[in-house]
Amino acid sequence: MRLLLVNDDGIHAKGINKLAMELEKEHEVIIVAPDDERSAQSQALTLRKPLFVEEVSLEGIKSKAYSVSGTPADCVRVAMAKLLDKPVDMVISGINKGLNVGMDVLYSGTISAAIEANLYRIPSIALSAQWVDGNVNYETAIRYGKLIMDKMKDELLKNKMIISINTPYLDEDRIKGIKVCKIGGIVYDYYLMEDGEIKGQSIFKAEGRERREPEEGTDRFYIAQGYVTITPLQYNLTNFDLIEKVESWL
Repeated sequence: MRLLLVNDDGIHAKGINKLAMELEKEHEVIIVAPDDERSAQSQALTLRKPLFVEEVSLEGIKSKAYSVSGTPADCVRVAMAKLLDKPVDMVISGINKGLNVGMDVLYSGTISAAIEANLYRIPSIALSAQWVDGNVNYETAIRYGKLIMDKMKDELLKNKMIISINTPYLDEDRIKGIKVCKIGGIVYDYYLMEDGEIKGQSIFKAEGRERREPEEGTDRFYIAQGYVTITPLQYNLTNFDLIEKVESWL
């Protein structure tokens, strides 16, 4: 297949480099990624300033690679409009340094790149790996990302789907299996006030996350149990169950 690789951790991130090295053994790969980390950018686009695109050389990778001075969604749009000389079969976003489970999917640049690709009717995979004390098991993520892509390839191509894959911080022999599941609940960031002020303004910084027990049957639940999770996603946020009810209020 012909694959476009994107991410939100930046063109020089270990995740996208390791993934590219593995995928280019069997596929034609082009890499288009932000020039620096753009985590939690969601579906943001760069509209009021120019984007700078540079072809870069990545050590150990033979595929063409480009850095973009914008968001993950920018990377997909620039690739589709200007950098690809022929269509790609699939877009893979990742490997993200950290899970994208629960409501993280609303903020994640990794997920947004996969969604942006799907706006072009291209099937896409967002691949994220659990981050624990500064470490990520990229080998497990690559192994299961490839396995799932190969098993689901025909259906992904046929149905133009978006799937999100999350892998736990475990070696392959400790993975219990694969679960297809819904996203988990909301986990709120919390903010702490830093000492001092700047010109009368208080300073707050996100310091961590509220801890809650995950709801059974969700991605957060199964990751905690040692499973790889797959969640099919869609970008249409319409609440179809309420259309007729809201219409009746008029």
